[in-house]
Amino acid sequence: MSHSRFARLVPLFFVLLWSTGFIGAKYALPYIEPFYLLFIRMLLTLAVFTGLALVYRSQWPSLRQGGHQAVVGFLVHACYLGGVFAAIKWQMPAGITAIIVGLQPLLTALIGWQWLGERLRSLQWIGLILGLLGVIAILLSGQNSDTLIIRPEAIVAALLALVGISLGTLYQKRFGGQVDLLTGSIWQYLATAVVMGILAFFFEERHVVWSPTLLLALGWLVFGLSISAILLLMFMIREGEAARVASYFYLVPPVTTLEAWILFGESLNWIQVAAIMVTVCGVYLVLKPGAKIRSA
Repeated sequence: MSHSRFARLVPLFFVLLWSTGFIGAKYALPYIEPFYLLFIRMLLTLAVFTGLALVYRSQWPSLRQGGHQAVVGFLVHACYLGGVFAAIKWQMPAGITAIIVGLQPLLTALIGWQWLGERLRSLQWIGLILGLLGVIAILLSGQNSDTLIIRPEAIVAALLALVGISLGTLYQKRFGGQVDLLTGSIWQYLATAVVMGILAFFFEERHVVWSPTLLLALGWLVFGLSISAILLLMFMIREGEAARVASYFYLVPPVTTLEAWILFGESLNWIQVAAIMVTVCGVYLVLKPGAKIRSA
């Protein structure tokens, strides 16, 4: 497969994989605390990436480059994953969590506008706003409780995840472009493992109820998300503008909704179907040919 054809297919594979993250967390968290789960997940991922780096004789980054990758790991993995898993564990509905994290493309575009000098055309701003409205409509249409009370710590955790993934995407774009994907990821996951280990050993009891469900969920979180999806994300960041990459995250909640319909029989109402179409149109406006992001 040619490089250009592979690059065109990467976003599709990424969205499909990334959309399963909430499902994996939902299956695993009844059996284990969030930070301890992520600590174990990072150790397993580190072992796999180290083996791959040795097999493919990947070039190791310099100490300075490794430091930048550790910052990316702290933002993209520790803050984002830790925030999302903690928010869900603290009883924030997955849909509400996704609404907050779903602001990421817009926040990334705003920060990138100032930090990286990326300028969006009016049509692209319209696309970002349409995508945001579509995500909100999908998720709000699935919330039927009139007495929902969200714990403050869960809100803080979700906001931390939002800021982490937004800043991490831009930081990787600015400082990680020349780093090998395998060895760069090792630095990222090493930093994340340290952070999750500290949080787990100081703030959790680290009690685990081992079960086939937990093992399967953990396996998928490692190989499907931490390895496959993250490598695709790093590839997209290296190959494209930050705002374009971030816009793909708008497709994650609609795809997750479709997966829940297929896997669990959750019905789609007409509002959700219409909102999915709005979201797809919004992403198209950001990515459409000729809508090139300009640099200041």
